[in-house]
Amino acid sequence: MQKIDISKAPQPVDFLSVPICYGQKFVVTVDTEEEFDWDKPLRRTGHSLDTVPSLTKFQQFCEGQGIKPVYLVDYPIITNRSAAEILADFVHRDAAEVGIQLHPWVNPPHDETVNEGNSFAGNLPRELERAKLHVLCDLIAKAIGRDPVIYRAGRYGVGPHTHELLREAGVKIDTSVRANFDYSAGHGPDFRQHPLRPYWIDRDARLIEIPLTSVFWGLMRKQGHILHPLAARFPFARAVLSRTAMLERIALTPEGINIDEAIKGIDMALDDGLPLLNFSFHSPSLRPGYTPYVREKRDVDSLYDWWRSIFAYLELRNIEPTSMSEFYAATVD
Repeated sequence: MQKIDISKAPQPVDFLSVPICYGQKFVVTVDTEEEFDWDKPLRRTGHSLDTVPSLTKFQQFCEGQGIKPVYLVDYPIITNRSAAEILADFVHRDAAEVGIQLHPWVNPPHDETVNEGNSFAGNLPRELERAKLHVLCDLIAKAIGRDPVIYRAGRYGVGPHTHELLREAGVKIDTSVRANFDYSAGHGPDFRQHPLRPYWIDRDARLIEIPLTSVFWGLMRKQGHILHPLAARFPFARAVLSRTAMLERIALTPEGINIDEAIKGIDMALDDGLPLLNFSFHSPSLRPGYTPYVREKRDVDSLYDWWRSIFAYLELRNIEPTSMSEFYAATVD
C-alpha cells in the first residue's frame, strides 16, 4: 500500500477585512457529484448520475427564492453531456455559478492507488494533484464557457501544495475549509484551529478562503474546541452535552441538521458577527436513496421544507443572499 503523507491543513495567513457597509450575507453551495455508496470503499467506477435531472428543480426553487447557488462540480458531472448543458444554462442566464470540486479517485490521471488517504487530493504528490486539477479546470472551462475561479476539495481534502496550485490555475476563492472539524483520523486535514471568517490565503494573488459555516452552540460553546474532541472519546458524551444544552456543533446544512438546530447555528454565527454564512449540501440528496440523509421521497420534501424555513428565517433576520463572486468583488476588488 502506498504510504500516505499526513500533512496538516494549510494555516490561515491573515484575516480578511470585510467592509462594514457590505453587511452580513449568505451563500448556498452544492457539492455537485456522482452517486456512490457512502458505506463502501471508494472506487473509480460503479457510480451513477441519476440525480442530474434533479438539479433543474433545485435551481428553479432557488430562483424562486432569489438565491444564486454555487455548483461545485467534479469530473463525472462535467463529462456528462446532460449535466454540462444544464449547468451551462444556469451560468449563461446569470442564475448560478459553477466551480470546481476535485474527487481524485474518479478524476484522471489515474496514477495513484484508490484508498482513503488518497481520496484527499492534498495527500497526493504535487504533480499528480496539479494534473488532476488542470484536467478538471479545462473541462469546466470548455463545457461552461468560463474559467472556474471557485474551488472545493472533495472531502475537504486540501494539503500543503493545494493553494500554490490554485494560484497557478487562476482560482480566486477556496471554500474547502470546514472549520471546527477534524478529519485527521482518516488521513485528512484538521480544521479545528481555522477561523470561520473569510481570510486571506495569499494577498498578492488575491486568493481568499471562504470556510463552510459550522459553529458551537450551548452554555460551554466558548470551550467547544477543547470539549467537543474530548467528548468523542466517551460513548454518548456528545449526545448528553447536546441534550443538556451544554455544547453542540452545528453545521449549516440540511444533511443531518434539523431546522431548529440550523436556526440556533444561524443565531450563533450572526451573534459572532460572521460576515458570510456558507450553507452546503450534496446534490445526490436531491433524490431518495443516494445519501444517508435522504432515503425516501418524503425526505426530499423535508429537504425542500428545510430550505424554505431557513430562507424565511434569514429574511426575518434581514440577512440577504449573495453569490461567491459578488462577495469577492465587494471585499477584495
